[in-house]
Amino acid sequence: MKPTSFLEYIEIDYYSSTPKYLQLANSIAKAVRDGRLNRNDTLPSINELNYNFEISRDTAEKAYKHLKSIGILGSVPGKGYYIKSVETMQRFKVFLLFNKLSTHKKLIYDAIVAGLDNQAAIDLYIYNNDFLLFKKLLENAHEDYTHYVIISHFLDGGESATEVINKIPKEKLILLDKMVKGVEGEYAAVYENFEQDIFKALEQALQPLSKYQTIKIVFPEHTYHSTEILKGFYSFCTQYAFNYKLVRDIQEEPLNSGEVYITLMENDVVVLIERLLQTDFKIGEDVGIISYNETPLKKIILNGLTTVSTDFQKMGEIVAQMVINNRREHVENPFYLTLRASL
Repeated sequence: MKPTSFLEYIEIDYYSSTPKYLQLANSIAKAVRDGRLNRNDTLPSINELNYNFEISRDTAEKAYKHLKSIGILGSVPGKGYYIKSVETMQRFKVFLLFNKLSTHKKLIYDAIVAGLDNQAAIDLYIYNNDFLLFKKLLENAHEDYTHYVIISHFLDGGESATEVINKIPKEKLILLDKMVKGVEGEYAAVYENFEQDIFKALEQALQPLSKYQTIKIVFPEHTYHSTEILKGFYSFCTQYAFNYKLVRDIQEEPLNSGEVYITLMENDVVVLIERLLQTDFKIGEDVGIISYNETPLKKIILNGLTTVSTDFQKMGEIVAQMVINNRREHVENPFYLTLRASL
C-alpha cells in the first residue's frame, strides 16, 4: 500500500453546520470519486488528522467508521486505514441552506439524509434569518454542487433575495417551504400554501372553535413568517363570523374567557401557557390554544396541544426524490390540523 499526498484533498468549513466528521468523510469520498485517491492508497492516522485539522479523535474515528460502513475504507490492525473500494455511491453533492436550527428543520434534514441513503454529500449551512449572511454563503459556495436546497426566510433585506437566487443554475435549484416571487426559469420547489393552509385547517376545527367567541393570532411585528397566514386567518374569521384580533405581544395582551389563541412562535406559546396557568381559566374549555408547527413535545404538553402544521418529514422526502430523479416541478406540501385537549 503506497502512502499518498492527502491534506490537499480535505476541506473542513468551520462555518458549516454539517458535522465535521461528515465533512471529512465527504472530502475523502469526493477525492475517490474524482480519481485523486486510488484503491490501496493509505490514509493518515487518527493522530495525524487530529493534529492537522484541529479536530478531535472522536471526530476522525467517526469519519473513518462512516466510510468503512459504506465500503470505501478498509483497515489493517497495526497498519491503519486504506482505500478499499473506489466504487463510491455518492452521486450528488447538496448545498442545504436553512434559515435557523429547530426541531422542524431537523425533521426535514433527517428525511433528506434518509431519502438520499448515502448517495449524496450534504453540506448544511444556517443563516439565522440574516439576508447578508444568506447572500455571503451562496456567493462563497463551491461550483461543484449538484443541487442547492434553499429556505428563504428573512427578518430584513429579503426583497433582494430574488436577485441572489436567480444566479443559481435553475437545474440545480430546489426552493423549500415557500415560493419566492421573481425567481425565473424551470426549477424545483416544495412549498406551503400559507393562506389556504390556515383557512382549511381552521375550517376543520369549526366544531371545537364554536364554543369560543374570539380568535386571536399572535403574530410579532418583526418575524420571518409569511403575511399570507394573516390573510387566510382574516378570511376564515370573516366568513364564519368570529371576532378576531391580531396580537403583536402576547406578554402584554389581556387574557379573557371565550378566546382562542393561535401562536406561531415557540417562545410565545410558552409565555401564553405560563400566563394562563396563573389564572383560573381551564385550557380547552374557557380558553383555547392552537400552536403552529407540530413537534413531539406538543403531544404531551397540557395533555396535548392542538397544532396546525405542514408535514416536515414529507417535505424532506420529496426533496430527496427530486434530487435523485432530477425532478423540476412545484409540489404543494401537505398541511394538517391535529386536534388535542387544548382546544
